[in-house]
Amino acid sequence: MDCIALSSSVDPNFINIALETVKKVSNKLNISTVLGISNISFGMPMRNHLNLSFLSMAIANGLSAAIVDPTKEGVVETILAADYLNGRDKYGKRLIYYYRNKIKK
Repeated sequence: MDCIALSSSVDPNFINIALETVKKVSNKLNISTVLGISNISFGMPMRNHLNLSFLSMAIANGLSAAIVDPTKEGVVETILAADYLNGRDKYGKRLIYYYRNKIKK
């Protein structure tokens, strides 16, 4: 289910509304969730930083899939770190695998 994030520049409450929606749909309805992450930062400065922070927060609230640009700096690392810290990557296996391959290059 697309929980639809609206721009925080219009109303800062949209951040908590989106996160609460993800949490309720994920936990209470047991339905997979998706969000367009960059919607939250539209009209704001430092969009990439806001997007990465919001992505991590959304994952912590049960987000199943994110609509993001994986070529943006920090996106993949944020997903891997959030998955590990939220118990979705037991023992950090995916995180470690990614890190080892990255330092080899």
